[in-house]
Amino acid sequence: MERRTTIFENGLIWFGAGVSIAEILTGTYFAPLGMTRGIAAILTGHLIGCVLLFLAGYIGARTRRSAMETTKMSFGARGGLLFAILNVLQLVGWTAIMIYDGALSANAVLKTGAWVWCLIIGALICLWLFIGITNLGKINVITMTALFILTLVLCKVIFFSGGSSRYSISDGITFGAAVELAVAMPLSWLPLISDYTREAEKPFAATLGSAVTYGLVSCWMYLIGMGAAIFTGTYDISQIMLKAGLGVAGLLIIVFSTVTTTFMDAYSAGISAVSIRSEINGKICAVIVAVVGTVCAILFPMDDITSFLYLIGSVFAPMIAVMIADFFILHADSGSTAFNWRNLAIWLIGFLLYRFLMTKDLICGNTLPDMLVTTVIAVIAGRLAAARRGSRGEQSRDAM
Repeated sequence: MERRTTIFENGLIWFGAGVSIAEILTGTYFAPLGMTRGIAAILTGHLIGCVLLFLAGYIGARTRRSAMETTKMSFGARGGLLFAILNVLQLVGWTAIMIYDGALSANAVLKTGAWVWCLIIGALICLWLFIGITNLGKINVITMTALFILTLVLCKVIFFSGGSSRYSISDGITFGAAVELAVAMPLSWLPLISDYTREAEKPFAATLGSAVTYGLVSCWMYLIGMGAAIFTGTYDISQIMLKAGLGVAGLLIIVFSTVTTTFMDAYSAGISAVSIRSEINGKICAVIVAVVGTVCAILFPMDDITSFLYLIGSVFAPMIAVMIADFFILHADSGSTAFNWRNLAIWLIGFLLYRFLMTKDLICGNTLPDMLVTTVIAVIAGRLAAARRGSRGEQSRDAM
C-alpha cells in the first residue's frame, strides 16, 4: 500500500515553502506604507490568497489527483494541458529566481562568487529531489527546526535591537497594490499544492494545515522583510545578517530556505510534465528543471520579480476560479472530453479582466474581484449549459 503523508509532514513541507528569501525581499516593498498599514496589507492579502490555496489543494486531496490533473476536470483532457505547460514554464522561472536570490544573498555573506553558490544550491536541490517527498521526514524536521530558530534570531535582530524607524512613510506603493503583492505569493503556489495534498492520509486536515502553516510563515517572512527595510534602512537581508553578526547562521538560513522552497518548484514541474505526457519520468524532469534553473540563475539578472508575480496571478487566478465553480458549486467534471471550450473562454475573460484591473487601484487588490467575477460567470454559464442539456433530453424523450 502506498505510504500517505501525515498532517505534520504536510505542515513541514509548507513551512519550508514559506521560509524564503524571495518572500523576505517582497516584504521590503511594503516599507513605504509604514508598519501598521503594511501589516494590514500583508494580512489581508494572505487571507485572500490562502483561502484560495486551501480550496485548490482540497480539490486535489479529495480526488487524489495532481494539481495539473485537476485542471482537466474543468478544461478537458487536452484543454488542461495548456495550464500544465504554463505551469512548467513558471516553475522553471521560479526555480531560476529562487536560486538567483539565494546565491546573491549567500555570496554577500561569504564571497566565493554568486555562480558558485548557484551551483551549490542547485546541487542540494537535486539531492532533495533524489531523496523524494515521502522520504524527507527526518531531514525536514532537522532542517525546519534549524530554520525556525535562525529566523527567530533574525526577528530579534530586526525588531528588538533598540533601533528606531529609519524609513519615512511615502507614496511608493498604494495599499491595494500591496494587498495584491501579498496575494501574489500564495497565488503562485495554487498550481502546485495538490501535488502534495493528494498524498495526504487525511485530506481535509492536511490541506487546512498546509494552507494555514504556509500563510502564517509567509506573513512572518513578509514582516521580516518590511521590518528590515523600516528599522535598518536596507533592503539587503544579507547585510542585516552580517551587521547582526549571524555569519554562518545567516548563511544557513539563506541556503536551506532556498533549497526547501525551490525543491517544491522543481518537484512539481516534474509532476506537471507527467500530466502533459505520461511517459515522462517525473523525477528526471524535476532534476532537469533544477539544472536549467541553475544555469539561468548564473546567466541572467532577476532582480525585480513583481511583473512575474502579476503574470502568474493573471494566468492562475481565473483558472482556479473556474475550477472552484465546477468542483464546489456545479459538481461538474469535463475530464472525459478533449476540450471544455466554454470554460477556456471564461478563463480568457478572467485573464483579460485581471490585466485590466491591474490598471486600477482597488483597495482589495485585483485578484479577489477578478476571481469573484470569473466564478459568477462560470456558475451562470454552467447552469445555462446544464439547462439546455436537460431541455434537449426532454425533447428527445417526447419524440420517442
